[in-house]
Amino acid sequence: MTTLLYLVRHGETDWNAQRRIQGSTDIPLNDTGRRQAAEAAELLTRRQFEAVVASPLSRAAETGTIIADRLGLAAPVTYAGLAERSYGDAEGLTDTEVTAEYPHDDIPGRESRSALLARITETLGEIAVRFDGGVVVVATHGAVIRSVVNEAAPGTADRHATPIRNGSIHSFRWDPERFHAELVRFDDPIDDVSDGPGRYAFDYQNPLERRG
Repeated sequence: MTTLLYLVRHGETDWNAQRRIQGSTDIPLNDTGRRQAAEAAELLTRRQFEAVVASPLSRAAETGTIIADRLGLAAPVTYAGLAERSYGDAEGLTDTEVTAEYPHDDIPGRESRSALLARITETLGEIAVRFDGGVVVVATHGAVIRSVVNEAAPGTADRHATPIRNGSIHSFRWDPERFHAELVRFDDPIDDVSDGPGRYAFDYQNPLERRG
């Protein structure tokens, strides 16, 4: 049966506010991020969900917990495969610092886009099987969501022009026969309440997502 997956980007962290690359570094939500998670949760109350799952990184896990509490669901089960893309030695740096230190974009330890997509696809497939035919919130990260969007609907989330906002919601239909997520709505407005994708400064998105 078809499972519906609502991928939510975690709320803001201090490193987001400072425009620092986070990746696999575990940076917690700040107060703005908790408010964004609560706002996403409020939008999600407009629909019925079976469960909330999350990346194990605290910024996503707490976002998922805030959402689950508001929806009256159990605490999120975490999946390692939902973690943010690793940016290796670039983590903790700003875009300016990355450019100065790695002018040829040869960042040691950075996870490839293909490796990211492979693990995310496998993990979403596992979640879809576990909640077969259900509707699930997935609290995760910007690069994760972008990889799924671009695989499902190429060109929708151009990394040079389209941000994945903190707290934004993106809905997918899992096709079990093709082992593939089909995009339902990018920046899902949940009855046209949330901001559209063009109303948020792209600079707020991880600057390395505009690169390799």
